[in-house]
Amino acid sequence: MAIRLPPLKPLRAFEAAARHLSFTLAAEELNVTQAAVSHQIKALEDALGAPLFRRMNRALRLTEEGETFIVPVRHALDTIANAAERVRKPQKAGPLTVSCLPSFASTWLVPRLSRFRQRAPEIDIRLSADYDLADFDHDDIDVAIRWGAGDYPGLIAVRFMTEELFPVCAPVLATEGPHPLKEPADLKYHTLLHDDVLTDWRVWLLAAGVKDVDPDRGPSFNYSDLVLQAAIDGQGVALGRSSLAHDALARGRLVRPFDFALPGDYAYYFVCPEYAADRPRVAAFRDWLIEEAERDRHEEEEIATLRAQETTVP
Repeated sequence: MAIRLPPLKPLRAFEAAARHLSFTLAAEELNVTQAAVSHQIKALEDALGAPLFRRMNRALRLTEEGETFIVPVRHALDTIANAAERVRKPQKAGPLTVSCLPSFASTWLVPRLSRFRQRAPEIDIRLSADYDLADFDHDDIDVAIRWGAGDYPGLIAVRFMTEELFPVCAPVLATEGPHPLKEPADLKYHTLLHDDVLTDWRVWLLAAGVKDVDPDRGPSFNYSDLVLQAAIDGQGVALGRSSLAHDALARGRLVRPFDFALPGDYAYYFVCPEYAADRPRVAAFRDWLIEEAERDRHEEEEIATLRAQETTVP
């Protein structure tokens, strides 16, 4: 028995009109006239035997039948679009192009890429460091690493690393000089280094119960790797992000003078189009990121254990 399906054009017109709640905006998106959209939706309503929209004065609303119908229609159109992309965009040869934030690239990703090359020597990585979000439809980007809340509509997003926020500084600054950093209140004797894209010092000081430190004084930097470099050079105390400060802490170039940390509001996500998620080299890079983040967590636990042991030695 043949399956009776509505024609595709009226379904596209219905989905666009339901999304915009406007025949005019749907017509602009589909590059047709408003009359054509209205005609296609009327034909669809006739085929279904049910009204899909309530046409009010200067307003358009979905009927109960329209609300019920729009969900499977969108799912079906998305499925068709993703299948078409798999055919239209077969896996290309050449390097895997990764879009990434510049500070994360310089402090975390680049130092680890040699391990990925050892693991997958057949996959070359082309790194595109930029603050702009990757446009997978128009840019030559295969996958992206993004710092955010994980809201990336229409894309696959896998969280692979969370963050904590805590002060970091050069070892000499923490232990030597007239005012070593023994407790958070000692920050009043030191220069605060500010990361423009990070939670303000004010938030950390308030959470730590410190009241007599001016949270606004000190130089600021618009790149997270720059504020960390200033801290490494002994120019002051930075409010570090655990992901970006990890390597400098592990190598002893930075130290954490205090144990108190704030959980970060954002995390790092591996992002790619749905049609590319199962491609072998995309999956290989994603899995490697997850394993590297897990390696960092183990190293951070070891560093914390050593720090605790040092503070208990008489």
